[in-house]
Amino acid sequence: MRFKPVPLRRWQHRGLPLILITLVFGALTVPIWSQIADVKGSRDHPMVSRYVGAILIGHNVRKFDEFIIPLGTVNQAGTTVEPAKRQRVEGTVTRILYVAPAERSPLEIMRNYELELQKGGFQTIYTCAGAQCSAVNNFARFLYPVEKQLRQSGSISQDALAYPGNQRYLAAKRSRPEGDVYVSVYVAMNQLAVHKETANRPIILLDVIESVPIETGMVTVDAAAMAKDISSTGSVTLYGIYFDTDKTDVKPESQPTLQEIAKLLKQDASLRLYVVGHTDNVGTYDHNLDLSQRRAAAVVRELTTKSGVAAARLRPAGVGMLSPIAPNDNEQGRAKNRRVELVKQ
Repeated sequence: MRFKPVPLRRWQHRGLPLILITLVFGALTVPIWSQIADVKGSRDHPMVSRYVGAILIGHNVRKFDEFIIPLGTVNQAGTTVEPAKRQRVEGTVTRILYVAPAERSPLEIMRNYELELQKGGFQTIYTCAGAQCSAVNNFARFLYPVEKQLRQSGSISQDALAYPGNQRYLAAKRSRPEGDVYVSVYVAMNQLAVHKETANRPIILLDVIESVPIETGMVTVDAAAMAKDISSTGSVTLYGIYFDTDKTDVKPESQPTLQEIAKLLKQDASLRLYVVGHTDNVGTYDHNLDLSQRRAAAVVRELTTKSGVAAARLRPAGVGMLSPIAPNDNEQGRAKNRRVELVKQ
């Protein structure tokens, strides 16, 4: 969707509404002010197009990664910046950096995004402005750290949010059967005068996260394989039980694995199991411990209520991030650590 600016007020100037003057002036000035063009090979996201007159100065697509959505004020503790509340989502992450015309304000740009996202079926999950977002440049530092800066335009794109002013932020979500979509929009005036192409112009950082199953190569383990692992090691690790990020509801695509667990228990009437939930290290210790316990309990509930397994044969337990099998330094390792384990009692 490509949208045009929606003026915040309308007033008369020599008999003409400001909205007409704005649209005509904006159309004329796009090629005049810009001394840079869209970076080669870049494109707008098909769900969220650009603000009219903006130029794309950075673009990156990661097929599967995590994204931390700030849901509260971003504060600094020592050398790190962290939001008071946050939500971790994962999937295909598209990051786009735009520079908008100088005559537009961050407020006007954000209002346009709000309206267009609403039309596209998105619901706002968090919004803030100015000091509500953070002090100084903490919000920009959190969303646009050095390791995630876009470099297609060299230092122009790298420095675009080094000294932001009049900042505004919006996070929104759209639910879909094939996976939820999250949008993160950060808009601020670039107060760094080093680059004339972006100096004193609004900068738009857009991130679109499309939730998709991770391609790990880990297949559903059948009952026979489970029995073999339990017999030889006393436990079996499963990756076929799925939850939404930070949620405890077992997703429908988990049914094949759950059916194999039920089959395993029916084949061996004496078998009793601990159902152990594991998480990665994203989030606090207490939160992950509680989350893993509730997820394990949800698996037990599925097996006892839908597959007829006697409750006495299963006991849920959560260990959070205490038993990793891979480093938590990257998404691949974190994905391996998020698992359910069956342990023989």
